[in-house]
Amino acid sequence: MNSYKYFENTDCKFYPCHKGIEHMNCLFCYCPLYRIKDCPGNPEFIEREGKVIKNCTNCTFPHKEENYDIVISVLKKNR
Repeated sequence: MNSYKYFENTDCKFYPCHKGIEHMNCLFCYCPLYRIKDCPGNPEFIEREGKVIKNCTNCTFPHKEENYDIVISVLKKNR
């Protein structure tokens, strides 16, 4: 059910943006944890041309309904 903690946009042309999730929380379509190096998700770090790039392609953490409160908590700690 859509609410302030969860919104599923099945009409989006990119839905689902990650495979393996039956229902996806679209509130964090662009992950707000991207800038946080030690986020609770499972990003990969790739070195390219001397720079380290955070790759979140396979991370579904912010799209799981039960992780809303954790995402908000991490954002508050990292203001």
